[in-house]
Amino acid sequence: MPGPVVTLTSVIVRLARDARTALDQQFAAHDLTSQQAGALIRVYGGESSPRRIADLLGTDTAGMTRLLDRLESKGLIRRERDAADRRAIVVALTDEGAAVIPLLPGVFERVGGSLAAGIPESDIQTTLRVLEAMLRNAQKEA
Repeated sequence: MPGPVVTLTSVIVRLARDARTALDQQFAAHDLTSQQAGALIRVYGGESSPRRIADLLGTDTAGMTRLLDRLESKGLIRRERDAADRRAIVVALTDEGAAVIPLLPGVFERVGGSLAAGIPESDIQTTLRVLEAMLRNAQKEA
């Protein structure tokens, strides 16, 4: 019989998969994936470095390049040379990308709300603290 830490890890993996599936289903109405929506929100929030966006989304640089290629082909972002360092690329929203931004937080809120339905706020706060500590531990291992 697996111990509680193994069971917890298994539940986290299943929850992440199911949450991403639910988000992807909702974002499909906007012709986006959850990763693409997350990237757009990060760019809107001021992140312009593809490497930093990749780190925040938990993907590698190859995956980020493909994701940005798709967003660029949809006309939602553009990549430009960094004025401060011509070797570097920065990401910016297009007008079309900026127009999509107001639609995105509601999807995250609806899906998150359905996942947390019936769970007391105090339990959510405790779970958040535990998961953030586990994430910090995982990042030390990486």
